[in-house]
Amino acid sequence: MSKMKHMGAWIEEKKFSCEICGRIFLKKRNVRQHMQTHAAEKPFSCEVCGSSYTRKSTLTTHYRTHTGEKPYSCEICGKSFFQKNILKEHLRTHSGKKPYACEICNKAFLKKGNLYEHIRIHTGEKPYSCEVCGSSFTQKSMLKTHIRTHTGEKPYVCEICKDSFLKKEHLNIHIRIHTGEKPYTCENCGSSFTTKSNLTIHYRIHTGEKPYSCEICSKSFLQSNTLKEHLRTHTGEKPYACEICNKAFSKKGNLNEHIRIHTGEKPYSCEICGSSFTQNSMLKKHIRLHTDNQCFEEEDGWSQY
Repeated sequence: MSKMKHMGAWIEEKKFSCEICGRIFLKKRNVRQHMQTHAAEKPFSCEVCGSSYTRKSTLTTHYRTHTGEKPYSCEICGKSFFQKNILKEHLRTHSGKKPYACEICNKAFLKKGNLYEHIRIHTGEKPYSCEVCGSSFTQKSMLKTHIRTHTGEKPYVCEICKDSFLKKEHLNIHIRIHTGEKPYTCENCGSSFTTKSNLTIHYRIHTGEKPYSCEICSKSFLQSNTLKEHLRTHTGEKPYACEICNKAFSKKGNLNEHIRIHTGEKPYSCEICGSSFTQNSMLKKHIRLHTDNQCFEEEDGWSQY
């Protein structure tokens, strides 16, 4: 039996489904509890904010968001939690236990919910759809992040420079620019990088691998974005236009350098004479003027080369 057929048989054998929304559960009692979420009746109401719940235990847990009570504490690290099951999941971060394993690929997870999300990779199910563009996702969190591409919301803000980001992991990577942290190190030459993806790209310098090839001229590149920029030399596309003079460029970096002509910004300074330039390449050319005429002191006097 193929893995996909086995997966289907496993789901059919194990599942109990909600007759209203089709959500699948491994235990019948979980279906009964879930069915209450569809019921109009929510007899247990919060006296603080008015939120209503189908079960008294859910209301009890909810009250703790108002009181700040976290009665379940980890004996290892002291961290506290609102719910007992969250403490149980947390304890696995200490023990390394991953009790929920995928029967298709054997990948294991700390949480049952993470296993369910993973199974969708095999089944192809994408239950969370964007109402704006119709894109579908395997996880609700992925949909939530995607929606920000439509709204422009960037909720994760750097406290140092105030740059904002769609995802928390993007902020974490950005912060390394300020801290100087480079946790990913090349085993060949010792070079370090802020992200694992940059290290992967760097390794190709050693291996000579260039996996991204131009279908027009067959030229190959280390990175997909370099190939994308290269393709514009064939298409003539220049998507980056100056808002001041409308001059267009094939690369965003070239636009940024051009804008300095209008702003007068010259961020590249010569350490020898203090001259400043809009582009790093112009500074390098300038430095050659010093090195070509540089004098150095030898034991028997000055010599020029």
